[in-house]
Amino acid sequence: MDNFSMSLIFQEREDKIYEGLTSQINEWWTEMFEGSAQTVGQTFTIRFGPQIFKTMVVEELIGNKKVVWRVQDAFIDLPELDNKKEWINTRIVWELSIHPEGTLLRLTHIGLTPKAECYDLCSSGWQSFLYSLDKFIHTGVGTPFTLAETD
Repeated sequence: MDNFSMSLIFQEREDKIYEGLTSQINEWWTEMFEGSAQTVGQTFTIRFGPQIFKTMVVEELIGNKKVVWRVQDAFIDLPELDNKKEWINTRIVWELSIHPEGTLLRLTHIGLTPKAECYDLCSSGWQSFLYSLDKFIHTGVGTPFTLAETD
């Protein structure tokens, strides 16, 4: 199975990136963030306007090394998609490791495969938001989805 996967190398330490993945999601992914992602078992919901949401439970946290979320509920109400819930029960795995050039962050979205109806759209979204995370970690200001984008 070819799960979506992408890696980035950061010049910053693992703890700064880990913090971005656990307590600053609204700074790089979407301002429409509810809940908490700082402790195993917590749930959070991200929204991209009124037509798209994803609710996730934190399944695993290994300090400065790994973050795993399982998608409990999701709805992607876009006209080009017939299956608007295909993120449900997928897993999003973030792995951090030391790299000669800094910190390597590897994202694997288990269940987001080329067979998924939203694969192209979601892959493009992941790339955009990973670069937003990179910008946020590097400068303190990311490019998350904003409420203004729903107007």
